[in-house]
Parts: sequence; C-alpha cells; structure tokens
Amino acid sequence: MAETKKDDHTVLVGGKPFMNYVTGVVMQFTTQNAAEVVIKARGKFISRAVDIAEVTTKRFLENTVSTKDIKIDSEEFENKEGKQVRVSTVEITLGKD
Repeated sequence: MAETKKDDHTVLVGGKPFMNYVTGVVMQFTTQNAAEVVIKARGKFISRAVDIAEVTTKRFLENTVSTKDIKIDSEEFENKEGKQVRVSTVEITLGKD
C-alpha cells in the first residue's frame, strides 16, 4: 500500500507501483471519508504525482473529487557525496466537490 499519514491524509509518492498510490488516494476518500487528500512528491516523482491525481479524479472518482490546490517549491539537502543539491517539490490537493 502507498505510504500515508493517517492524521492529515497525505500520500508521499516514491518508487512503488503506480496503482498503489491511486488506490491509497481513493481509499482515503471512500473508506476514511477524507474531505481532502494531499499528494506530495519531489524530483523525478513529480510527473508520477500529476498522473496519480489525474487518474484518481478522471477515472476512479470522476465528478466527486477534483484538484483544489497545487503548490510548487524546492528543497535543499545534502546528497550522498556531501554536496548541497536543490530538488523541486509539488503538493497536489484533491478535495470532494
């Protein structure tokens, strides 16, 4: 299952199979009755986060959930070689209509 935080309905996108994340988002809206779910990703996983949001809103929860907000930013951190690197981040907020 996709990595989620139970308290704030957030899905962190990484390298797991694509449908795990879609299922995680759909489950939060259906079984946990969340009003909003935030899909967070950074770097190379940003396009996957967009795909997850699109599949969720257009195929699985069509006419019940839509994109409410999108926040973009960047984070700086130290990589394995000890070098400071900057990576882009995105937060896509889906909410019930």
